[in-house]
Amino acid sequence: MDFRAIAMGLTFALMWSSAFTSARIIVADASPLYSLALRFLVSGLIGVGIARLLGQTWRLTRGQWKATILFGICQNALYLGLNFVAMQWVEASLAAIIASTMPLMVALASLVIFREKIRPLGLLGLAAGVAGGGLIMGTRVGAGGGLLGVGLCVIGVLALTTATLALRGATSGGNFMMVVGLQMLIGAAVLFPAAGLFETFRVDLSWPLVIAFAYTTLVPGLAATLIWVMLLNRIGAVRAATFHFLNPVFGVAIASVLLGEHLGPLDVVGVGVVTLGILAVQLSRQPRRSALPGSVAINA
Repeated sequence: MDFRAIAMGLTFALMWSSAFTSARIIVADASPLYSLALRFLVSGLIGVGIARLLGQTWRLTRGQWKATILFGICQNALYLGLNFVAMQWVEASLAAIIASTMPLMVALASLVIFREKIRPLGLLGLAAGVAGGGLIMGTRVGAGGGLLGVGLCVIGVLALTTATLALRGATSGGNFMMVVGLQMLIGAAVLFPAAGLFETFRVDLSWPLVIAFAYTTLVPGLAATLIWVMLLNRIGAVRAATFHFLNPVFGVAIASVLLGEHLGPLDVVGVGVVTLGILAVQLSRQPRRSALPGSVAINA
């Protein structure tokens, strides 16, 4: 993994983790699904427009179209849609912690579905991740943290896992900004009808709402997704998912600073255990370096 990939991964993790705090601010003053659908519409139009200015084409490869559609439905409509709704009952820090377990889900799915071998360190990491996540969620739900909200977040992270696995080998072919823009528009196309069915339109205009909406549209929405797709193409899903181990720490820190969310001692322990579990799983899945002197590991 080269310096550029590391810089991209760190930037992505910081942007991605901040989305939970901005989402929490948005749903306090506006309908969750309508807000998210509008965000995707704006982000998608901007993304497609930038792609066309860059000379990118609508003619994607078959693999790219498959990934774009699945990513738009699983990540944007399901994962983010469910998280936005859940933010009405759960804190941003808890949503960030649950979402950060995605690499554990990817590792487990790879073991069960793709029959990939996991080293002992990875199995230990999976066990630690499950234990840490259970500790956090048990504490929050027991303290009135909202069982429905937690359930929606868990279903959402399963959808995000599906989206990540769907991108295996399907990000080659260039046109990355076009892919990002189109999958945003797919998310909007799914969420607008869902919002009409399940929500009553509500908006209380305020400066925090306007700033949070603009931020989440441009930064976590557009920029972070573009960086993620480029990172997947550069180093592969296994290495890229390593950076998700930073999400519990970043997500909790941002929510604490901007929203004043408080973490108890068990929460802190749980965050540490989940973080170490994710890191252990990802380190265990890294290709072994060649034993030959001067050899260089090749990125997937």
